[in-house]
Amino acid sequence: TNIQWFSILNSLVNVLFLSGMVAMILLRTLHKDIARYNQIDSGEDAQEEFGWKLVHGDVFRPPRKGMLLSVFLGSGVQILAMSAITLIFACLGFLSPANRGALMTCALVLYVCLGTPAGYVSSRIYKSFGGEKWKSNVLLTSMLCPGIIFGHFFVMNLVLWYKGSSAAIPFFTLVALLALWFGVSVPLTFVGAFFGFRKRAMEHPVRTNQIPRQIPDQSFYTQPLPGIVMGGILPFGCIFIQLFFVLSSIWSAQIYYMYGFLFLVFIILIITCSETTILLCYFHLCAEDYHWWWRSFLTSGFTAFYLFVYCVHYFATKLEIEGAASTFLYIGYTSVMVFLFFLLTGKSNTLQSEFEIRVRVG
Repeated sequence: TNIQWFSILNSLVNVLFLSGMVAMILLRTLHKDIARYNQIDSGEDAQEEFGWKLVHGDVFRPPRKGMLLSVFLGSGVQILAMSAITLIFACLGFLSPANRGALMTCALVLYVCLGTPAGYVSSRIYKSFGGEKWKSNVLLTSMLCPGIIFGHFFVMNLVLWYKGSSAAIPFFTLVALLALWFGVSVPLTFVGAFFGFRKRAMEHPVRTNQIPRQIPDQSFYTQPLPGIVMGGILPFGCIFIQLFFVLSSIWSAQIYYMYGFLFLVFIILIITCSETTILLCYFHLCAEDYHWWWRSFLTSGFTAFYLFVYCVHYFATKLEIEGAASTFLYIGYTSVMVFLFFLLTGKSNTLQSEFEIRVRVG
């Protein structure tokens, strides 16, 4: 319990630090910038614009691979809602820690039933990019990410079948999962996309220039890769202690019962991802780099890379797994967890960054 409280306090310190930085930017730096931009000398034109104000005509330019980004955002909403509701049920005592099957069943049912928010968010984002291939958008939202997860799961299950393991999922259970996917999740995704495409496209507060502005040479810390690599450090620092107990529960046959701590860390993780992305997004805009869509998604989504590295470290130092099949299963299940975590962390900060930019340039 003391270790859990230390983890919570460590995460809260990160949140307070990031909150102070965001408040300083929004209340002091941004306020001074706006006052400077609005200042007009007597008998003279307005002062020359600089910083983030220079890219206000390009900041809402549709990104490259906008279809894929909208699909990832829709799937991220689905995973975020599933995780939050599952943790709430677990904290309220509806899911027993001793019954792992109940937790997994609840998560799967919620994921299937939350196809409507995924389709709605994906279609709204894609329409705001000016996309017109709505059929492709809906099909990719309902098929791409679930297909990757199911494909990984099916290959690992084939290995268990080949080894004659009792942990292998029966064939009819796989058929039932496919029935839930195509019979429930896909239609609900189409329903959400239908309502999303019916609504008018989101109007941007400023008009996008016809000719893209040339981006000046960037310093090292404002280039894409260093910013993305640095962006995942603080969110991972909020979860790495809790992650040890989760992995021990999965791979060391221990019972995980501290859902209250896990829910608090989950909330702190979402806040940390959002605030980290806002900070880096502001620095990039001040450097006159308006390509923020994918960068905001990957900044906190890169936390999944640190998660994978930690899982490899846990495998090498804490587990005594021998055999190629067992190692393959560990890497396979870890890759599924890392992919889901990538979508979860990447989604929330992208939408938060869009809201912050709308408030700023509007």
